[in-house]
Amino acid sequence: MTAETLPHKNAPSTTPAALGLGDRPAKAGPADPAATHVRVKLDVEVRALLAHEPGTKSGGDPEDLHQMRVALRRMRSVLKLSGRLVGPDAEPVRAELGWLGQSLGDVRDYDVLIGHLREVVADFAVRDQPAARRLVSKFVTERGGAKRRLTRAMTSPRYDSMLRDIGRLARQPTTAEPTSEATPGSADLVAGLAKPHRKLAKAVKALPSNPPDDDLHALRIYGKKLRYAAEMAKPAAKKKQALRIQRLIKATKDLQTVLGDHQDACVAADRMRGVVASVDSEVAYIAGRIAEKELLRRTEVRAVWRDVWAEVDEAALAVSPR
Repeated sequence: MTAETLPHKNAPSTTPAALGLGDRPAKAGPADPAATHVRVKLDVEVRALLAHEPGTKSGGDPEDLHQMRVALRRMRSVLKLSGRLVGPDAEPVRAELGWLGQSLGDVRDYDVLIGHLREVVADFAVRDQPAARRLVSKFVTERGGAKRRLTRAMTSPRYDSMLRDIGRLARQPTTAEPTSEATPGSADLVAGLAKPHRKLAKAVKALPSNPPDDDLHALRIYGKKLRYAAEMAKPAAKKKQALRIQRLIKATKDLQTVLGDHQDACVAADRMRGVVASVDSEVAYIAGRIAEKELLRRTEVRAVWRDVWAEVDEAALAVSPR
């Protein structure tokens, strides 16, 4: 276990055992039905969510909140793609994960913005540092409001109920489930990668030569769904196919990184424009300089993202040829 994934000393609000899960996450292999893989993935991710819950509440390290949000988004993606395999409660649980995800996302957006602003202004002249600190402190204050809303959500009965519902979906059945030739197997999870790949490819094909910022952000979401589907399919695949899927996972991570940089630059530039009217001239000057830098970063990303997409497309076709 790395330092990044170690839970904090204060305990989470509940434990895997309290959710009816075992001491360790269950495992699944190529011989297991697809539903088993879905439950295993939910088991793994709800444990990750709980491990980072104390740090998210305390706010000591923004990485805890980030990792908690990642675990939540993986669960939402799994339930969207394959939730039908674990029963009719999958969609209501996915909706509740979306409720919590909104609060986590609000705080995470501030963490990304504040961290990036601090890096940018660190290179500014000494005489500009007081104004730069005032600018950053404005967003720190706003983050405080978002964090209080998140804390209320995470200490509510609704949050506890959501965790129990995830636990029910993640638990392996105590008796063998009836199977037939129509029961989805591990191979179906691998074959299922073709669907998110097609959606991503269709979205790319529909873009003009100079796409709107929002369209590139939507593309990143499609890529993330493909990545999460690949992560769930990998344990279900045989050795050679698993290696191909690993290549696809890496390629989609790279696409996420590039398009994430683009989105972060767009958001930062927009936020800088938005503060100009409400701050003094010195802070407005700093905001303008930052906006200029972010627009340059946006341009740089736009020059390379299609090459990164080509790697994703090639890797996906190696797994599921058209």
